[in-house]
Amino acid sequence: MTELPTTVPKAGGIFARLDTEWAELCEEASVRAAVTDWLMTDDLADDVAAVTDSWVRTLGPEQLLAALRPGRGVLSDALTDAVLRSLLVRATGHDRSATLAARIIVQAMLPAAVRMTRGQVRGTGGRSWDDVGHMVIVALFEVARSGRIHTRPGRPAANLALDALGRVCRELAADREPDGEDLAAAEHLADPTPGPVARAHAAAIREAAHAAGLTTEETAVGEAEAGSARLELLELVLEAMEHGSISPADGQAIAWHYTTAPVPDAQAAHHAGTTAVAWRRRRSRAVDRLKSRWNPAA
Repeated sequence: MTELPTTVPKAGGIFARLDTEWAELCEEASVRAAVTDWLMTDDLADDVAAVTDSWVRTLGPEQLLAALRPGRGVLSDALTDAVLRSLLVRATGHDRSATLAARIIVQAMLPAAVRMTRGQVRGTGGRSWDDVGHMVIVALFEVARSGRIHTRPGRPAANLALDALGRVCRELAADREPDGEDLAAAEHLADPTPGPVARAHAAAIREAAHAAGLTTEETAVGEAEAGSARLELLELVLEAMEHGSISPADGQAIAWHYTTAPVPDAQAAHHAGTTAVAWRRRRSRAVDRLKSRWNPAA
């Protein structure tokens, strides 16, 4: 059984401590052996070795992290997603091996964690950088262990970040004041200026939608756009894809069309390798399935 290091983190911020702990983790022979065994068992070793210019038997946490944080033109999205899904499956266990898998996932998600922390510190105030950072890391670890993400379609990293951010936003809203529950509920009241929780949620939805191919380019979330119909549509489509009601291609057919700048059917069809007529039929059927999901009695 894999034994995790028990060293005390050095002084510094939460992210600096995690990086220090990671360096120590990479030196553990048992950890390196576990990573090699995982990649071999899941038939990922050859691909990871090829793109990291490594020998299969020397694969360790460093190579695994490289596969989870690909550089442009080095690793494919397919391999990155496959490696992350493999770790997410292992993280659902109840032994030290599962804890190690979740810890590696957290390390891979640190860039996203820093962005989430920065957004929440700026948006809410009253909490220190380290306090919010700790909340984000705990949320990522808990979501990684939950067993929910690896079964979803689309990009698992985006789904993981979205769920973790949702937990952090709810926790911050609940303890912002003694009447935190009332404040959290107030986020749903009509207001022309969305609050920080709504803006963070909107940003997370946009990121997940872009990762799932529902948007054709990354766009910033404006103040007035956080509660828009477009955002609600993307969230409905993402949830329907998660539950298998519609396929990723169905989701694209809907999301690419129902927007302020729709992708022409001919262009979308060419991208999908089909005809414009077939693409329109796909969209029509997908819309019907989406409607039946939310209106089963209709």
